Amino acid sequence: MIESLKDAGEAEEYLNAALEEDDPELFLPALRNVAEAQGGVAQLAEKAKLNRESLYKILSQRGIPELKNLDAILHALGFRLAVTANR
Repeated sequence: MIESLKDAGEAEEYLNAALEEDDPELFLPALRNVAEAQGGVAQLAEKAKLNRESLYKILSQRGIPELKNLDAILHALGFRLAVTANR
C-alpha cells in the first residue's frame, strides 16, 4: 500500500476515503501513511516547517492538530483543505 501512496492521485483518494469514514481517528494515521510514502515524516517536518517530534505527535492516533498545522502538512504533501456540501 505504501508504494501506491507515492502517487498523488492514489494518496488523494486514500485520504478522502479516510475522511469519509464515520471514524475521525482514521484520518491522521492515513495522513502518516502518505507522509511515509512520500519521503518520511522527517522530510515532511522540514517541508512543513514543523518540529519533527511535534509532527510525530500530531500524526499519532491521539494527535489533535491545529488547523494551521494540518494546512501546513497537507500543503507540504501537495494537497489543500477543502469544504464540500454534504449531499
